[in-house]
Amino acid sequence: MNLRTLVMAAGLLAPFSLMAQDAPEAPESPWSGKAKLGYLATSGNTENSTLNTGFEIGYSTGEWAHLFTAAAINASENEVTTAEAYDAGWKSERNLTDNDFLFGRLNWRKDLFGGFDTQFSQTVGYGRRLIDNDKHKLNAEVGAGARQSTLQDGTKEDETVFRGGLYYKWVLSETAEFRQDLTIEGGDENTYTESVTALSAKLLGDLALVASYTIKHNSDVLPLLEKTDTYTALSLEYAF
Repeated sequence: MNLRTLVMAAGLLAPFSLMAQDAPEAPESPWSGKAKLGYLATSGNTENSTLNTGFEIGYSTGEWAHLFTAAAINASENEVTTAEAYDAGWKSERNLTDNDFLFGRLNWRKDLFGGFDTQFSQTVGYGRRLIDNDKHKLNAEVGAGARQSTLQDGTKEDETVFRGGLYYKWVLSETAEFRQDLTIEGGDENTYTESVTALSAKLLGDLALVASYTIKHNSDVLPLLEKTDTYTALSLEYAF
């Protein structure tokens, strides 16, 4: 192939090369999500097993953001169930400014061995992004609404509740982050408090290892029932 042929070929291919360089990038998907699974089994003098699983799906468009979450925990000892709990939640946010937003929440919890069999709350309120940079994010929320609860003996409680929350994330590095969430839901009959502490580290691509510690506390429960439940979990989490 002579020089003239090379020049002609380059001239013909140049427009296609420029088109490839100028081609717009695919728009970022409004959908996001995570799924996690953790399992631990021991055997010997006692046989124990623990399973925790959960997922979340988010959708953001314009000034709106929506998030659905669900989780389940099951533990047994010598084939006898010692813990079984489920929860699901929906949250919608409407941005007012870069730092201020309004929110609406639905939260459902069921615990076969906790102070309450089920709790279902509906709250609305105001939130503010107190810190929002590449390393640290801190959101605060205040609101009010209603809650319907069923105790383990079948007693039902309906009450007005006030909600407060602090949600903090610290990006430690490109592959690790720390998260601390604190939620308080208070009414005349009972105050529910939940704290979630989690440390995650990426293993490969979108797969991460997550260690978490959860505390759930109800201020008023039936006699002989514990007010506080704690859960320690080690899970694999996949982001998509």
